[in-house]
Amino acid sequence: MKIYVDLILFINFGLDFLLLLSVAIILKRKVQIYRLLMGAFIGSLSILLLFINISSMQLFIFKLFISILMIVISYGYRNFKYFLKNFIFLYINSIVLGGFMYFINNQFSYKNNGLIFYNNGLSINIIFLIVFSPVIIFIYVKQIKTLKTNYNSYYEIDIYLQEKKLTCTAFLDTGNKLKSPYTNKPIIIINEKIIQNCKLPPPSLVPINTVAGKDIMKIFKVKKIEIKGLGILNNVIFGISKNNININGVDCILNSELLEEIR
Repeated sequence: MKIYVDLILFINFGLDFLLLLSVAIILKRKVQIYRLLMGAFIGSLSILLLFINISSMQLFIFKLFISILMIVISYGYRNFKYFLKNFIFLYINSIVLGGFMYFINNQFSYKNNGLIFYNNGLSINIIFLIVFSPVIIFIYVKQIKTLKTNYNSYYEIDIYLQEKKLTCTAFLDTGNKLKSPYTNKPIIIINEKIIQNCKLPPPSLVPINTVAGKDIMKIFKVKKIEIKGLGILNNVIFGISKNNININGVDCILNSELLEEIR
């Protein structure tokens, strides 16, 4: 079997550039494209080690050194924490892209020699690099950014009721501007299910506007809640949601105006 070194270098360079670019996007690193190109070029040279007779441990150490060099060249070195985060995400992205690549190769390649796959003389790696790699990296980066945005809005809260403390996961919804018409205080929405067996103070009824139209909501006041990582709020009003909150793992919708009181 013929192996074209220049083609392998090109494939490796393309993959390394995509990985370095994805780390820059996810971690919001302000870097020049030429630095990423230089880092990718250094990384692509490591493929030449496959043609040198060295032990697995020596190969691992050299690849580790190349990875460190790629990161320092691409993003610079500010401090160890900055470097370590770049290093970790580079390897996470490599595992994600490498896993997809290995799956595609196993599905469509008839033969393979180590990690070099081929099908009737045409390398699946080339097709994958040109067509699938940018798409997979784009989808992965987009999902990571979405997760980071969403989970930054998740909070664990302790609700101090009359007899016990209730702990639940809350989501900060900037669209929740609901206020009590009696006190003009913001209202936190909570799932009816999780408070069914709790002793609550006598509720009041307030009119609300929903997507489905006008409705009536039961509200009650608690003396104190603690939002982990933010602080404590006193005399907080909760509105009981008749329907389950349609957010994964969430039983409570925080009011953005209420958080302004502790920020």
